[in-house]
Amino acid sequence: MSAWCDQQGFEGTAKFLSVHAAEEMQHMRKLFTYLNETGSLAVISAIEAPAHEYKSLKEIIETTYEHEKLITSKINELVGKTFEEKDYSAFNFLQWYVEEQHEEEKLFSSILDKLNFLGEDGKGLFLIDKDLGNLSTKA
Repeated sequence: MSAWCDQQGFEGTAKFLSVHAAEEMQHMRKLFTYLNETGSLAVISAIEAPAHEYKSLKEIIETTYEHEKLITSKINELVGKTFEEKDYSAFNFLQWYVEEQHEEEKLFSSILDKLNFLGEDGKGLFLIDKDLGNLSTKA
């Protein structure tokens, strides 16, 4: 996604998405560490390569937002399972992810709102790209 943005001249969004991807990797490492500390073996299965062709910046943001909602549902499933199993340590650990997903969904929903408000003409896209570039420097 960030490569597509960079190729299309959305340098701010490309930087934002690269920073966001690195942050997501940190979240994965945090989960791996927890699993290893509790005696489990963290394993990653093969994952499908992400799409690399998009029609618009809005499509990228919508795709990312939908992915964040999927991750939220998966986290919620895990939280429910820990509660059923009375694994309160894991329940407590996952609360950080619950809050993080709330923030992620709020962020991408807000970006979509701005895109809808400003439109997808040159000026609107310029402002969104600039705003996202500024967000990446605050992370």
